[in-house]
Amino acid sequence: MKLTSVARSDVGRKRQINEDAFFRDDARGFYVVADGVGGHNKGEIASREAVDQLQMWVSGASRDLDKLAARIEAGDTECVWEIRRLLESGVKSACYMVFGMAELDPEKKGMSTTMSALLIRGRLAFAVHVGDSRVYRVRQAGVLQLTEDHTLINYKVKHGMMTKAEAEKAAGKNVITRAVGHKDYVQVDTADIDTAPGDRFLLCSDGLHGYFTSDREVVDLCGDGDLDECAEAAIAVANQRGGKDNITAVVVEVLA
Repeated sequence: MKLTSVARSDVGRKRQINEDAFFRDDARGFYVVADGVGGHNKGEIASREAVDQLQMWVSGASRDLDKLAARIEAGDTECVWEIRRLLESGVKSACYMVFGMAELDPEKKGMSTTMSALLIRGRLAFAVHVGDSRVYRVRQAGVLQLTEDHTLINYKVKHGMMTKAEAEKAAGKNVITRAVGHKDYVQVDTADIDTAPGDRFLLCSDGLHGYFTSDREVVDLCGDGDLDECAEAAIAVANQRGGKDNITAVVVEVLA
C-alpha cells in the first residue's frame, strides 16, 4: 500500500506559543502528534523532544519492523504484539529522555507532553498513545477512535463516577492523567486495526477534537476530498469555534 499525508498546526486564537509538535513520514508509514503540557515550563520543548525521540527510535528499528511486517503479510499474526511492544518501548524511552531534560534544567521542571502515534505496515495500523491527543480511522461513512483519552473526566465516566451527560458540562476537561515526561516512566496504550485502500486517518491534538460535537464531524472533515483542504478545514473549524488551544491535524490516506 502507498500512503500520502498532509499536516497543519496553528497557534489558535488564545495562545502565544504553539506547544504542539508533529511528524509525518509516508515512506515509513509513521505519524505523530504531541501536545506539550506545562505552559511557561517549556511544553513546546517537551513535545518536540518527545516526537524527535520516538521518530529516531522507529527509524532505528526499521529493519526489525520490516521483518515483522513481512511475517504478518505471510499470515503470522502472532508477531503483532512485537510491533506494539516496540512502539510502546519507544514512547517509554522518549518519556525517560524528556523527564531527564527537566531534571537537569530548573527552567524545564514539570514539562511533559501528550503523544499519539500511528504506524501503518502492510494491512495493519498500529496506534500508540499517552494523554488526550487522538487517532481516528475513517472508512467510508464510519469512524473509529483508536485511542482513549487519559483525562480525569474520562476516568470518572469509565468508572461510573460521572455520566456522559454530566461530563459534557463538567469543568476541567483538559486535566490529563498521563503524560510523557511527567515522571521517568509512563503507562502506554497500544492498539492495532486492519486497514485498506481508501481508509483515512486523523491524528489531532485536543485543540481540534475538543470542538467536535460528534464523531460524524470527523467524517465530514476528512472522509473525502483533497487532503490539504481537509487539514485546512480542520484548523478553520477549531478557530471558528474559539481557537482556545493550539490546533494540530495530520490527515493520512491509504492508497491502492
